[in-house]
Amino acid sequence: MARRLAIYSALLLIAVCFLLPFTWLLISSVQPGSGLSAKVTWEFSLVNFQDVLNAETVFRPMLNSVIISGSTAIFTAVVATFAAYPLSRYRTRFGRGFLYIILFATGLPITAVMVPVYAMYSRFNLIDSVPATIAFMTASALPFAVWMMKNFMDSVPLNLEEAAWTDGAGWFQSLHRIVLPLMVPGLTVVFIFTFVLQWGNFFVPFILLLSPEKQPASVTIYTFFSQYGQVAYGQLAAFSILYTVPVILLYSAVSKVLGGAFSLTGAVKG
Repeated sequence: MARRLAIYSALLLIAVCFLLPFTWLLISSVQPGSGLSAKVTWEFSLVNFQDVLNAETVFRPMLNSVIISGSTAIFTAVVATFAAYPLSRYRTRFGRGFLYIILFATGLPITAVMVPVYAMYSRFNLIDSVPATIAFMTASALPFAVWMMKNFMDSVPLNLEEAAWTDGAGWFQSLHRIVLPLMVPGLTVVFIFTFVLQWGNFFVPFILLLSPEKQPASVTIYTFFSQYGQVAYGQLAAFSILYTVPVILLYSAVSKVLGGAFSLTGAVKG
């Protein structure tokens, strides 16, 4: 009983820590002239949403975020699949060492990596290029994505591929027709994890993209903070709520896929 009470108390504390900032967002977004300390009043207005719902503040940055984050997630999932396949299916002398290198790369601070990256991008005139920014964001997301993809791929029985190899299928055919269909939940997890991670990425686009019309929503949120320390809290709260809508829609769209599991039993029996 005491153990269950401690678990429920910890969960309640975590829920409160998440709900308090979200409650502040809801209150501040519908109150004109709201400040840092939101107060519950009977005065509600949608003026904050009307102020931010325009092409420069919401629509164009949101579209840029979808393009940058979506492209990064797609490229990361594809490259991670081909990188994880030999790590999962073949035993080599350097396999374990390579995995440790990948694990080490996930811990590198992006702020330290950005210094040589910015110098290299400046040398090759790649600053303010959306494709170049997507390429770097893909490269920075690959280490953890390869690690996750390799673990998901290990769950697919090797004997299914061996049967396909016996019938004359190559590695690409077995990967495409056998492994990937059984890894749909794993691919979805990698895609969503990468998308959400890059959706909130402020530092990389802020450094590599200079034109306001190319910057994603994670960077345009900086415009609500003036150089004199003043903050438009009401508009910031309204923008933050709109900023979370695409991620919530993405989770809702793939909830059925994430709720499933690897249905390997039927595949093995068949």
